[in-house]
Amino acid sequence: MAPKKSAAAAPSPAVPVQAPATTTTPSTAATTSSSSSVPSKSGNPKSVPAVLQHTIVSVISQYQKKTPQRTKLIDVFLAFLAVVGALQFVYCILAGNYPFNAFLSGFSATVGQFVLTVSLRIQTNEANKSEFPSVSPERSFADYVVGSLILHFFCINFIN
Repeated sequence: MAPKKSAAAAPSPAVPVQAPATTTTPSTAATTSSSSSVPSKSGNPKSVPAVLQHTIVSVISQYQKKTPQRTKLIDVFLAFLAVVGALQFVYCILAGNYPFNAFLSGFSATVGQFVLTVSLRIQTNEANKSEFPSVSPERSFADYVVGSLILHFFCINFIN
């Protein structure tokens, strides 16, 4: 049997309960109904792969137009170093790393040369001239050569 409600729990007739007044204008009604709806795929004329392809083509064309030849050459060398480092790592996994010093030396030389080349690219980029006002491209390249010689000296000595 359900318990009986007491008089204290019943709403008081002295306090009228009113619903909040809402006014709906045509503009708010249109925005609320359109924001809750899910856009259909048929209404979108461009698909995701087409937009992605357009973006990639745009980035490549801007890179080719605005990047100096010297920077493109540095970028190709960076890509070469990344491929060589990946190949060394894959070889180490597949064939083993018996002369471990040789693997560490070669991989360290590749990674170190990559870091030095990125530093050269940053210092010689025209967009970064404000960050390196006193460093000329010739001095950047001289620092790069000296750093590379020191790096390879240590790597060759590490091989034994």
